Amino acid sequence: MVKICCIGAGYVGGPTMAVIAVKCPAIEVVVVDISKPRIDAWNSDKLPIYEPGLDEVVKACRGRNLFFSTDVEKHVAEADIIFVSVNTPTKTRGLGAGKAADLTYWESAARMIADVSKSDKIVVEKSTVPVKTAEAIEKILTHNSKGINYQILSNPEFLAEGTAIEDLFKPDRVLIGGRETPEGRKAVQALKEVYAHWVPEENIITTNLWSAELSKLAANAFLAQRISSVNAMSALCEATGANVSEVSYAIGKDSRIGPKFLNASVGFGGSCFQKDILNLVYICECNGLPEVANYWKQVIKINDYQKSRFVNRVVSSMFNTVSGKKVAVLGFAFKKDTGDTRETPAIDVCKGLLGDKAHVSIYDPEVTEEQIQRDLAMNKFDWDHPMHLQPTSPSAIKQVSVVWDAYEATKGAHAVCILTEWNEFKELDYQKIFDNMQKPAFVFDGRNVVDAEKLREIGFIVYSIGKPLDAWLKDMPAIA
Repeated sequence: MVKICCIGAGYVGGPTMAVIAVKCPAIEVVVVDISKPRIDAWNSDKLPIYEPGLDEVVKACRGRNLFFSTDVEKHVAEADIIFVSVNTPTKTRGLGAGKAADLTYWESAARMIADVSKSDKIVVEKSTVPVKTAEAIEKILTHNSKGINYQILSNPEFLAEGTAIEDLFKPDRVLIGGRETPEGRKAVQALKEVYAHWVPEENIITTNLWSAELSKLAANAFLAQRISSVNAMSALCEATGANVSEVSYAIGKDSRIGPKFLNASVGFGGSCFQKDILNLVYICECNGLPEVANYWKQVIKINDYQKSRFVNRVVSSMFNTVSGKKVAVLGFAFKKDTGDTRETPAIDVCKGLLGDKAHVSIYDPEVTEEQIQRDLAMNKFDWDHPMHLQPTSPSAIKQVSVVWDAYEATKGAHAVCILTEWNEFKELDYQKIFDNMQKPAFVFDGRNVVDAEKLREIGFIVYSIGKPLDAWLKDMPAIA
């Protein structure tokens, strides 16, 4: 019986291992983590992450061939294949600060594997890591090997949150990179056989290590670039009276471009896009390719520009001040169908409004008050460290209230900002919301979810990203 152990019970490790366990009943899968609260949550009825379909998968095999444990060393020692999906945050100090990936957690995982292993292991990189990490890990393991053989594979995940289980059941491709040696090929084959239980052979791609590592960064850079491209167009659409939805529909009809990832919005978020591009930029700079580095940097610059443009639009439309005004924020997660707030544009938008002394009232169906307060109090990049190493109990921000109902959030507000495209925001009774707001009542739709014309008929002043502007907004300078 093959034994698999995964170090790290987060957004990647948990769902991936649950699907391997459910699809491969003959394989024992153990997910280990040093965080006891996190493992307790995986063993309870309330899993630590929200992902459609995850509950059913975990319940189908937990206790049968899927286990969650804090006994890291025991399970690592027993495993044949070890997946490592630990945090790889962006460095905040020292060499490469603000760009390079911090491999502290990775390195300590590798040293621990070397310490406790008594038999040959296949070690699989699952977290997003910079190119050449495998080489570093290989050196640590071989220098501490005590005669044990290690094969390092890169098997990057391409999950999208909100559809992670679906993505795991029917992946576009599974990518496995390994050394081009007989032992390397054997290790690749062993991992390939695990996935072949449910993924068609032609969808399992094998490459060398560096190609696999770089493919992950490249895929995220290309996706983020599409979002920044359409967001750059949205600014031009507002300036010229064009409609970004019509423009993106027209270009998406071109089969070479395709329709996906062409929705203009307040900006992209999520744990990987920004981090991976910064990483890519750093690798380019280290390899003497400043022109390439600057090209990818621009993707992040446009994303930051889009967020600040949105805040400026809000403030300038409301007589150039939001000081003391209640502003409702609907949606805090970085996209719908997930409770994840990592790098969500809502953080920068809320901080911008708070910087102008607004009173912000936030409602999101999946994000807790504790998480929102933590996000707004945290420094950039802090979120990517394990919970026990993050700043403890951040002081709550007084001008922020978190409520459990959209009507409560908007009551008495001067403006509503929609920052996540939750389906329920399309269904709200906007007449009721309008009646309970201060006038003039504004809606700033950062995700283009509402029917702007209907809202204008009710009496709202509406700003939709990339759409022709209200006469009211035309008189206001957009750039503060």
